[in-house]
Amino acid sequence: MDRLFSAGLSVPTGPSLPSDHAAETLLTEEAALVPAPGEELRVVPLVEVDQRVVQGQPLFSLRAAEEIKLVAPMPARVAAIELNPGRRLIQMLLFREDGGDRHSFPTEKADSDAAALRSLMQEAGLWRLFRSRPFGHMPALSETPAAIFVMATDSRPAAPDPRLALAGREEALSRGLSALGLLAGEQVFLCEASGKKLDLDGSAKVRRITCGSLHPQGLPGIQIHHHAPATVDARIWDIHAEDVADLGDLLASGLLPETRLVTVTGSAMREPRLLRCQPGADLRGLCHGHVQPGPYQVLAGSVLDGQPAHWLGPRDRQASVLARGSGKRRGHWFSAALTRAARPLPIIPTAALSQAFGGDIPAAALMRSLSSGDQEAAARLGALSLLEEDLALVDYVTFAEPSLSAQLRGLLNAIEKEEAPA
Repeated sequence: MDRLFSAGLSVPTGPSLPSDHAAETLLTEEAALVPAPGEELRVVPLVEVDQRVVQGQPLFSLRAAEEIKLVAPMPARVAAIELNPGRRLIQMLLFREDGGDRHSFPTEKADSDAAALRSLMQEAGLWRLFRSRPFGHMPALSETPAAIFVMATDSRPAAPDPRLALAGREEALSRGLSALGLLAGEQVFLCEASGKKLDLDGSAKVRRITCGSLHPQGLPGIQIHHHAPATVDARIWDIHAEDVADLGDLLASGLLPETRLVTVTGSAMREPRLLRCQPGADLRGLCHGHVQPGPYQVLAGSVLDGQPAHWLGPRDRQASVLARGSGKRRGHWFSAALTRAARPLPIIPTAALSQAFGGDIPAAALMRSLSSGDQEAAARLGALSLLEEDLALVDYVTFAEPSLSAQLRGLLNAIEKEEAPA
């Protein structure tokens, strides 16, 4: 157990926020509902362009599961609805309207009845914040988890400390954790960083796990693999602790909280920022006026696993603003020779590589199974508990081509296709 919690690496990210730094509230003038990377959302619009909406109002239902809704992150006017063929969502653009109201949800029995809780979370847009493993999708409408992992820690470089987001919200978190027990048969795991623990009341029957500070110990994949491995027949869900506190507030008031805690950091920033903003916020609005002169790129996510984006994604809690070219490594003649070779770049097992896997996964064996497409071996070694974010540090350490995270996604897609009903 100690070996697990001591493994990992520290990724240099430049200036960090002081521990006592206060969060500033910043609501951007524009926001958008967008799919997460790799997510396909076939939707039915519930509103029209130029219609005024209130915060929390359902804007879309899923075409294949109309009970699941996507909701407005702020009081706004609908500026544009962009769909691909098959009603696949590209984005819904919203312009903020001052003085708007908030949508209220009925919460009767939701804190004591699993069916009512499911219905509330699906109607209020919180269902989408669950992530089901293996495969990493939103849970199916009637899916039942074998366990739920609640992440009150995050070891990604420059990620906001969830304890800051939860300060003063312990009662809401306890209420939300207690409700999640209805969905997972009391198999709820709360993952916390070492140090001061969250002060929960007795209503939250959870198993508390202490996680190390080194990356990737603060990611759900490593903890799921060690404590409750995911299988095709035993789905494991994960969710951020701030979202669980939002559920607790929703159960108490019928209203969704309006903001989430995010960091905006990176080599192009004059100084890091800690902000409370709306979901789907305009990333350029979050860094406007705080970027150094020169070209830059904005990523939704960390420097390890972030993606170029315009909007804060549904699960994102940080933005990385990088000077152009700052993410590239210096070339080396041996690396260049391998790159020009006809074969993929080799990966040499090292102590750093084992640390990048979190110290609890046989790195060399899993890499071999991923590169050869050996589904049975990869599943046995823990691949079904992992997603791309869990291997982002491995890609950073190895600089492999193709990346291990891409190989993992290919293997998961192949397994999912084979397991799909005929």
